[in-house]
Amino acid sequence: MPDDAPEKDRPLAPVGGSAEPPEGTPKDAAAGSPAAEMKETAKPPAPAAPTASATPAGTKPAAPAARPAVPAAPKEPAIKPLPLDNELVQRMKSRFGAAIQEAWLDRKQSIIVVARGLLAEVARSCRDDEEFDMLTDLTAVDWPKREKRFDVVLNLYSFARNERLRIKAMAGENESIPSLCAVWPAANWMEREVFDMFGIVFEGHPNLQRILMPDEWEGYPLRKDYDILRQDTAWVRENLGIESGQ
Repeated sequence: MPDDAPEKDRPLAPVGGSAEPPEGTPKDAAAGSPAAEMKETAKPPAPAAPTASATPAGTKPAAPAARPAVPAAPKEPAIKPLPLDNELVQRMKSRFGAAIQEAWLDRKQSIIVVARGLLAEVARSCRDDEEFDMLTDLTAVDWPKREKRFDVVLNLYSFARNERLRIKAMAGENESIPSLCAVWPAANWMEREVFDMFGIVFEGHPNLQRILMPDEWEGYPLRKDYDILRQDTAWVRENLGIESGQ
């Protein structure tokens, strides 16, 4: 445009420099353009210079520090039974004297140990005088290293009092226990099961026979010194003519 053109007719130059890049320069390479900024950003960073090892050549690196030992969790204190001398125990002692041998409270369960010979009388008194009218369970426990190796255990329940009572009587291997079938008829099958599994004889039982194992089975499976694999193998071989595969 001629220099003598009016000033108002001349194009205004953009602030900060010329609007057009110099000749021979690509438009997208102009400084400050978005394309140039994107190219500058896309350049990968220069690799970091390797650092010299702090360990001299030929020297083994130091072993990592050992982890501190984790302290063992504290053991919970064993719950010890508490001696029991409540009104129930006092009444039973007044009736049976020294036949009530021990009494304690374990996990809110009243437990009374009675003489083996008076078990039936004590059981009848619990039913008639103390309202323990339900025999919920009759079982046994084997303590083979103890002189009187068996505990015969009765678990009783009182509907009227909503209370439970456990009665125990100890017996040696060749000692019998009075049957409780006349006190609680439900004791019939329970005593047969104890006889079948432990070999404890209940004197006065109307039909003391095995109830779970075959009649010809030898030994009593819930005794601690019983070899179940040997007995099972022998019985299967003799009665079925095959090997048990145990």
